[in-house]
Amino acid sequence: MQKKYLLWLLAIVVVSCQKEMKNTDTVAVNYTNTAYGTDVQQKMDLYLPAGRDTSSTPLLILIHGGAWIEGDKADFKDFVTILQQRFPRYAIANINYRLYNASGQNKFPAQENDVKTAVQFLLGKSVEYKYSHKIILLGASAGAHLALLQAYKYYTTGKPLAVISFFGPTDMTALYNAPANPYIPVLLSQILGGTPAQNPSIYQQSSPVNFVKAGLAPTLVLQGGADDIVPPAQATLLIKALQTAGVTHQFVLYPSEGHGWTGANLDDSINKVTSFLQQYGR
Repeated sequence: MQKKYLLWLLAIVVVSCQKEMKNTDTVAVNYTNTAYGTDVQQKMDLYLPAGRDTSSTPLLILIHGGAWIEGDKADFKDFVTILQQRFPRYAIANINYRLYNASGQNKFPAQENDVKTAVQFLLGKSVEYKYSHKIILLGASAGAHLALLQAYKYYTTGKPLAVISFFGPTDMTALYNAPANPYIPVLLSQILGGTPAQNPSIYQQSSPVNFVKAGLAPTLVLQGGADDIVPPAQATLLIKALQTAGVTHQFVLYPSEGHGWTGANLDDSINKVTSFLQQYGR
């Protein structure tokens, strides 16, 4: 009698766990301002689709721009909606990171370290949130620089399926020495704690182009030909390095566009991202 009771109790527990698992898997859930660190800026929004699982659901990580001194994950709000429509089976993480401020706090590599910490946090939560370790990194401007650094410099930490750069800096020394406008060297010397001559190591270590090697994730680079903040030469340097290393890549240049664009070219960019992820982000 006691044995039958234990079997009956076990069956109830198993069925209850299965129902709980089913609810977790089949219901879409959003989490806002989830902390991945102790700083107020170390927050992210998570968009988890219905039907997700730990083996096949890719995780797309978005990193906003703002010259490492401003910007917010809210800048990607409309883009998240578009991505959810294009890729309904993707989990999406939209992250913030510490920003350099006028008091001199959060000099580089604080931002680089935050992205690495956020990725590690997300990978550690994959079972709880029900997505796979198949990650994709996408950033704009400074966020693209951080996405490329994460994908190349820390490629063994959850090696990404793909990385997408919207007009991201790739060689900080070249950006300092051949700026698109005179404000750029001032900004870089503040954020990086000196000039390339004064602190060559930080410029070398913060340049994605210096970490290009064979076997890295397929890379999509989108660049404006009239960009007066991150000049097209930055994209060219990266493309040459990727070609030399034999890394799969695509380069899309919009000759008349600046540092960001709207309208038909933005639609084209979204289509290019869609095609690229359909091929490499699965």
